[in-house]
Amino acid sequence: MKVIAAVLVSTLVYGGAVAQTPDPPAPVNSSASAMANSDAKRDAAVEKHIKELHATLKITSAEESQWTEVAKTMRESAKELDRAIDKRDANVESATAIDDLNAYADIVQAHANSVKKLASAFSALYSTMSDAQKKEADEVFSHRNHETKKIAKQ
Repeated sequence: MKVIAAVLVSTLVYGGAVAQTPDPPAPVNSSASAMANSDAKRDAAVEKHIKELHATLKITSAEESQWTEVAKTMRESAKELDRAIDKRDANVESATAIDDLNAYADIVQAHANSVKKLASAFSALYSTMSDAQKKEADEVFSHRNHETKKIAKQ
């Protein structure tokens, strides 16, 4: 389960980073066009990540049905996170500190919900993988090489 959590966090952190990448400022009258462009960029980045992950994990034809669910969940998660971010961005000019905190809470909650959904979808796939694939998944999504910094010292 620890591995699955690492996979999901890595995937969603990547998706969250893509979703939060600022676009260049657009003229006021083309905000719908800018949002569509941003969505297209996000979709392309998510698809690229899904394709790379598929290749890295060497998904077999027997695993495709489980992989399809994982990929679908990743796409849905990216869109849910984007909706929360777009909602925050739409109110940024008039937002109070409380509004900002609540918007951040909504984004974090969307992320947490997505991780739980992805954990379930990936678990089904992981259970069908060969030992070599599992080892690759463990390595790809491992956080062992990431520094962790605690905010509060005990």
